[in-house]
Amino acid sequence: MEDKRGELKKIIMDTKTLPTLPGVINKLNALSNNDKASVQEMAKIVSSDQVLSARILRLANSPSYGFYRVSTISNAMILLGVNVVKSLALSSSIFAIMEKNSVGLWEHSLGVGVAANLLARKLELPECEEIATAALLHDIGKVLVSLKCSEAEQEVLKLVRDRQIYMIEAERDIIDTDHAEIGGWLSKSWFLPEKLSEPISFHHDVIKSDNHRIKTSVVHIADVLIKASGFGNSGDSFVPVIQKVAWDTLKLNEQILAELVAEIEDKLVEVKNFSLEMMGE
Repeated sequence: MEDKRGELKKIIMDTKTLPTLPGVINKLNALSNNDKASVQEMAKIVSSDQVLSARILRLANSPSYGFYRVSTISNAMILLGVNVVKSLALSSSIFAIMEKNSVGLWEHSLGVGVAANLLARKLELPECEEIATAALLHDIGKVLVSLKCSEAEQEVLKLVRDRQIYMIEAERDIIDTDHAEIGGWLSKSWFLPEKLSEPISFHHDVIKSDNHRIKTSVVHIADVLIKASGFGNSGDSFVPVIQKVAWDTLKLNEQILAELVAEIEDKLVEVKNFSLEMMGE
């Protein structure tokens, strides 16, 4: 079985066959590791790629962040932070595939981004934008499986239907890994910070999150709530139970949850409209 998993990791991590990453990313990476580099310098590099800039600004103005006033890349970097803009730049080509080929997954991801942002703000957590970004990216592994292992993806979906099991169980059965771990591999190969890669890797298994358990808990609960709402399509229709470790980590109670669910319901209309606008372009 290790062979199967190892082979898959090689296929998935073969950057030559990943959706094209914009050339500006290497320059941005080099600059973001340089303490002396200014936000303006980094913004200038990203702005040199007009298509990429447009996509980042659309995502920055999505309901997942709730700003609606991000008009320039330097504005986005100041409001969202360099890590978030870099993550959106890296993910933009994968999001483009989701918008065209996996509308249900795209809507689910946007919805989880919104729910995570609302929960993080309700609990007055720091780095709400980074939490929203980890939530937006949480299922990115599913897109990679679909792109690079389409036969395996069909087997996984058949197993979900036949056995009525969670998608993550079917993935482990068919490909000996799962979309969360694959998303973690990708975020590490992109050198995303651990505070983004950990929630992506462990949103189904919060207990394994050591250093960023609060962020991981938020993404996990947001994912469960969006599945429960029936918004979008993450691959199966089964709603997992909120893990006790996540509930306890965030010190949640029934009242906070009820208020959050009401806020999410209101916001999902906006998400749907945003998604339809993106599709219409």
